[in-house]
Amino acid sequence: MDLPDGIIDPSDGGKNQSAFTYNAERVIGNGSFGIVYQATVVETQESVAIKKVFQDKRYKNRELHIMRELKHPNVVTLKHAFYTNGERPDELFLNVVMDYMSDTVYRVVKFYSKQKRQVPLLLCKLYAYQVCRALSYLHNLGICHRDIKP
Repeated sequence: MDLPDGIIDPSDGGKNQSAFTYNAERVIGNGSFGIVYQATVVETQESVAIKKVFQDKRYKNRELHIMRELKHPNVVTLKHAFYTNGERPDELFLNVVMDYMSDTVYRVVKFYSKQKRQVPLLLCKLYAYQVCRALSYLHNLGICHRDIKP
């Protein structure tokens, strides 16, 4: 599935068209707020994650504004963002392009669980340390995450 022909960068109100085209390869997550695709940047062949979220025009989306400010090794990096139209004329979606993380805590736990083994203590400590570092960084900026997943 190609995402879209005309890509609009929300940072400039859509005045400049982006030079990037994305090829969404598969759905890697979904929830009440949207759907996440693993995608490839056609021009560079880089693997990225694209989170597609419905935009209610009555509310301002703070996530994009906050993500632009974040710079930390334990926080996923915002690479780009663009809007796409939905099937109906009044539907608008924000597409947030981020680093693709091939491994997740959920995937690691599932791997060890299938083998009927415990996750090594070293990995548990490492993941806990990384989460605490990221949360400390966010909290020092006055940001509360509200949606932490394994």
